[in-house]
Amino acid sequence: MALKPTIYKSRITLSDIDRDYYDTLTLTIAQHPSETLERMMVRVLAYCLNAQENLSFTKGLCAADEPDLWVRTQDDQITLWVDVGEPAVARIKKATRRSPAVKVYSFHSKAGVWWDQGRSGFKQLAVSVFQFRWETIQALTLLVQRTMDLSVTISGNSAYVVAESGICEVSWISLQCAQQ
Repeated sequence: MALKPTIYKSRITLSDIDRDYYDTLTLTIAQHPSETLERMMVRVLAYCLNAQENLSFTKGLCAADEPDLWVRTQDDQITLWVDVGEPAVARIKKATRRSPAVKVYSFHSKAGVWWDQGRSGFKQLAVSVFQFRWETIQALTLLVQRTMDLSVTISGNSAYVVAESGICEVSWISLQCAQQ
């Protein structure tokens, strides 16, 4: 019998000061049995950083040809492709043919090695690549509960996350900005 995903419910009060975007999000997050809490929470952060109409989680790890998040139009066109982790250059190259906007959010402790190995391939692509600091992602997982009320404030290259169980600041660097 296959293992089932763990379901998390989150109500997020989002304030993205840089984009002047304010919203209350109600998210249901399915954590795949092979997915770590760190990866799941990076998906949630990526959702907050890209919040807009029609943004949704995909089947993720269950579907190799889908990103973690995407925006699809009513005529089924993909307008934003968001991958979490350290994807291969070939995967992102394929994504750039399917969507005009592609973003990657890297977060592992060995993400620097991944970037060094793939940098030249990514430089040829219209893709934005960001790297979260591993320590801040680990701290973020300490706030996780099956039902979460979060307040997320985004300013600059930091997200301030407030939960009942504590506060965490998650920071990131931009490794590459898309040249569109």
